[in-house]
Amino acid sequence: MPASVQDSAIYSGLLGDAEAARLFTDSAELRAMLIVEGALAQVQGDAGLIPRDSAAWLHRTCLDIQIDPATLNDTTATNGVPVPALIEAFRKTCGNPAFAQYLHWGATSQDIMDTGLILRIRQLLLLLDGRLHALLDALARQARAHAGLPMAARTYGQIATPTSLGAVVAGWGRPLLRLRDRLAELRPRLLVVQLGGAAGTLSVMGDDGPAIRAALAQALGLGDPGASWHAERDRIAELAAWMTALTATVGKMGGDLCLMAQSGIDEVHFAKAGASSTMPQKSNPVQAQALVALARHAAGLNATLQSAVLHRQQRDGGAWFTEWLALPQLCVSAARSLSLAGELAGGMVPDGDAMTQGLVTGHGVIHAEAITFALTGIMSRPAAQAAVSDLCKAARVGQRQLADLAAESWPEVDWAGALAMDAQIGTSHADALAFADQVQSGAK
Repeated sequence: MPASVQDSAIYSGLLGDAEAARLFTDSAELRAMLIVEGALAQVQGDAGLIPRDSAAWLHRTCLDIQIDPATLNDTTATNGVPVPALIEAFRKTCGNPAFAQYLHWGATSQDIMDTGLILRIRQLLLLLDGRLHALLDALARQARAHAGLPMAARTYGQIATPTSLGAVVAGWGRPLLRLRDRLAELRPRLLVVQLGGAAGTLSVMGDDGPAIRAALAQALGLGDPGASWHAERDRIAELAAWMTALTATVGKMGGDLCLMAQSGIDEVHFAKAGASSTMPQKSNPVQAQALVALARHAAGLNATLQSAVLHRQQRDGGAWFTEWLALPQLCVSAARSLSLAGELAGGMVPDGDAMTQGLVTGHGVIHAEAITFALTGIMSRPAAQAAVSDLCKAARVGQRQLADLAAESWPEVDWAGALAMDAQIGTSHADALAFADQVQSGAK
């Protein structure tokens, strides 16, 4: 097994994500850094900070040059960052020292690396946003289709009261709507250029520094933060927290589906399920279990990334390296979670008969709350609670349905009205439709 299962030829199909992982390859990182270097040269040439002919050549060459990432390994191990080796390789490869000397003028390694990272994160957010919308659409369809399909709600793992499958699905989806909104709010804070020079002061660029930073941001299609953020890692922490909330939300869906699919409950079936090597009867909820695992993994990575906000002085290698270790895995985990969740939401098939069975399991004690409140018309609520508690025990001992015992004990109560399923599921039907409508409205 490789150091990360997400990079494994065996396991990546389960827990990895090729589209997201592609953004965190060595070649993708080098390409992003070279784009930043070329754009920086271009805007510095326009400002007259470096010769215009050198700037034009650097911009063009940075887009075309090919550098083998493996050639940077040894020097990076010594320097702690790849940019010095990248600059050296660029100068050796391009063969134009007169122009090449102006590459990386007044910048520092972190400027290039952080801005390159933001360019790749911008692509990641487009990927996540698209998958999030697809997942919401799939959940909305399920919520609308099963808005009134009754099933047992469970609290603390115990039968509680009736709900509807549509309402359960809406409960999975509503946090995703809020996360969708938070992503839109996050983008302008996160997608900003980094340019501060050695210690964040832009000293080499003099009075032109702020204007060059703004021009670089415009050239790259990013925002101008108005200052260097070398040691201000709240942006990365906010992204990490958002992705962790995302994986936890779909992980909750996965956990619920595992329970709904377990033997003896069988309330849902999946279009895609796993087989056992020795037990032919098994239909394992592998995708749902993977969502749970990815959510737990993301929570650990997030804790690591939040600790990296503790970034000492104007640059802290230990904190920065910590980001490198954890952030790519979290990004891949978030992307894979959305992909799996979308497949599950679209391929989930409810078993209405099994859900009906859940409503009568345990001798119909699911109706205990409704019976209690129906009795408040003829006795106090504490007395009703005590009476129904005794009746639940009698139902279990006598193997009788709770509703039948209630009808025998208090025939004067309108039990047909009190125990009508539409009344017992309360707002479930409306909640499911409201969620579906909200998704549809947001998609317009």
